[in-house]
Amino acid sequence: MGTNPINAGDTAWVLASSALVLLMTAPGLALFYGGMVRRKNVLGVLMQCFVCLALVSVLWVVYGYGLAFGKGSPFMGGLDWFMLKGVGQDPNPDYAGTIPHLAFMIFQAMFAVITPALIIGSFAERMKFPAFLAFTGLWLTFVYCPIAHMVWGVGGFLRGMGALDFAGGTVVHINAGIAGLVTALYLGKRVGVGKPGMHNVPFVVLGASLLWFGWFGFNAGSALAANGLAAHAFVTTNTATAMAVLSWCVMEWIFTGKPTTLGAASGAVAGLVAITPACGFVDIVGALWIGALVSVFCFFMVSVVKPKLGYDDTLDAFGVHAIGGFWGAMAVGLFATKLVNSAGADGLLLGNPGQVWIQFIACATTIAYTAIATFVICFVVDKVIGIRVAQEEEIMGLDLTQHHERAYTILD
Repeated sequence: MGTNPINAGDTAWVLASSALVLLMTAPGLALFYGGMVRRKNVLGVLMQCFVCLALVSVLWVVYGYGLAFGKGSPFMGGLDWFMLKGVGQDPNPDYAGTIPHLAFMIFQAMFAVITPALIIGSFAERMKFPAFLAFTGLWLTFVYCPIAHMVWGVGGFLRGMGALDFAGGTVVHINAGIAGLVTALYLGKRVGVGKPGMHNVPFVVLGASLLWFGWFGFNAGSALAANGLAAHAFVTTNTATAMAVLSWCVMEWIFTGKPTTLGAASGAVAGLVAITPACGFVDIVGALWIGALVSVFCFFMVSVVKPKLGYDDTLDAFGVHAIGGFWGAMAVGLFATKLVNSAGADGLLLGNPGQVWIQFIACATTIAYTAIATFVICFVVDKVIGIRVAQEEEIMGLDLTQHHERAYTILD
């Protein structure tokens, strides 16, 4: 009689991690973004995050999982797993040999959910809700799935080159950040941009805290087993995030005179983003450097570059996720060590400069493909149904004009 390859501990950890990653989108990201917009748009942001969870979950089991992880070309999977045909309770040794294939599928579904949700931070307060639905479905299909396949899928182009991305620096963060910049530029600036907008800082901190909590599932769960590597990823994730919070506070202290609550929350998210691709490949020293420097890079981008160039990246999805994700992905090429993960590679500091070049190619490929494909999607959605709300609707707020609801009752 054969031995059952399924490990109960590994399965329990991956399923629990899937729930943690779901928590990152709703309510984590929803509250984080919702607190930063004006009060007339908070329900619009919450609704976008919540419905993104529902829409992507359905599309993923129908065809998305197969496109991302099924067999196909080096650039896209196929439809062999349409409606999860052949994805069952037995393991798939190509991806995780000790957990049910369904467990791996649902874990990856939560990554597919949060990635387009992150883009909301760049176009918040000005996209029509029907356009958001169309954009999200198209973007999942033609951007997320190909990038995920190239980096993580069997036979994927970037995976075959040796690109290392433990939990989604390229697939999730650079991907979403670049898409955010493209959508922000395509839609143009909001009406009244520059005026005070953030309406609920406690929401922001609560959302960031939930993101920090859920990110342990995101990163440590990507070990796909309850083992030492999962524990290592857990520790490097927390270490880099904590260091990034302190670093962002120091940057604010130096340049503005006072550290802010928003800054601390932003530093946490930046640190989480940057350690995502590296958490299972670098040691604690690498994690500290990744966390310390990501806040410098992201603070400079959102506080200096964005105001100087004048683009309206509403909630800094580009400034935090694209920049943080790029630094994290490149940092793998610097700090990676096989002493942490024998399945990885050594980085530049251990005598392997070639890994830096491989990481750069992965970043550049993601940036170029995502930018072009996202622009095409914006153009198509705009021409077919219109992508931006009318000016009078934007002034009134998306809560009322898109959903006929108010978040707050204000008594004058």
